[in-house]
Amino acid sequence: MPLPGDNLMSTELGEFDLRGFLAKSSLFGGLSAEELARVSLSCQVRRYARGDLIFRAGEPCDAFFMVMTGRIKLFLLSPAGQEKVVEIISPGQSFAEALVFLDKPYIVSAQALADAVLVSVSKQGVIREIQQDARMALHMLAGLSKRLHGLIQDVEGYALSSGLQRLIGFLLRDLVANPDQMPNTATISLPASKATIASRLSLSPEYFSRVLHELESAKLITIDRREIRILDVKKLMVFGTEQG
Repeated sequence: MPLPGDNLMSTELGEFDLRGFLAKSSLFGGLSAEELARVSLSCQVRRYARGDLIFRAGEPCDAFFMVMTGRIKLFLLSPAGQEKVVEIISPGQSFAEALVFLDKPYIVSAQALADAVLVSVSKQGVIREIQQDARMALHMLAGLSKRLHGLIQDVEGYALSSGLQRLIGFLLRDLVANPDQMPNTATISLPASKATIASRLSLSPEYFSRVLHELESAKLITIDRREIRILDVKKLMVFGTEQG
């Protein structure tokens, strides 16, 4: 049985196109075929089972990661062992990329929330490519800037939004990204357990569950385990504004 993080052969993925995957990413999109080929030499495709740790806070940072399949939890542990979820990383996203430019260890821990396939990009390979072509730095800066913008929005949400608004914003996060194509109804699948999402939103699990049931009682959603059916998207948005 493969160990956590073992290399995943392309035949097991069915002709996995590493260069195509890199070309679609925010960090490496726009690079030439030759540049993508060089970057791919610094990459390894790895698989992790649900619950596997990718790295722990304090370990040397020798690579960053891009998610092909599955979801990854970034988290911190207090001295008392209490967990705080910092972010949930979905397919197509990356994590730990900023740390490759610092001579410091990982500052959070990363764990697979489900069976996952990741692309690890070595620190040495990225730095070597940037030294050869400064345009690589510009591409990576653009991707990191998007991540920073998202983190600022998170801080703004924690400081200025109520718990109800944060939860509704989480449910609607993918829908409001395309307001011109917003549907009347939608079904979303929670990417992790309710306790994990509650930690990500800086809410207690009890509060998270109570608000979900309040929204269900208001006939704005229905709940079937991790499946949330939004019965009226616009009314849910307005409800968050009125109650906030």
